[in-house]
Amino acid sequence: MSLDSPQTATRHERLTAHEALQRLEHERASRLTQLRAIGEAGPDAEEQVMAAQKATIGRVLKEVEAAVARVGDGSYGLCGNCSKPIPVERLEILPHTRFCVPCQRDTV
Repeated sequence: MSLDSPQTATRHERLTAHEALQRLEHERASRLTQLRAIGEAGPDAEEQVMAAQKATIGRVLKEVEAAVARVGDGSYGLCGNCSKPIPVERLEILPHTRFCVPCQRDTV
């Protein structure tokens, strides 16, 4: 499955565990790199902005870790609310998501 694949029809298949783990590992590495950069920014950085960024990155990192656990238990790609498959296109964009779009809207 490629991000370059045509989007002419909605795909209903699920990402393989390998594909999901690749995307999640990329997300994890990106967030950890961001956290290290914030830690190295030094005293000249704006503390409030840095704290907000760090909190956001930490939250996303926890979501990525939870998604890795879902891959392990076989529930990855299923909506945590309605239990229907989350469209592959959504998982390609946001690999750590727990909800399909309609259920995400309901949780906001």
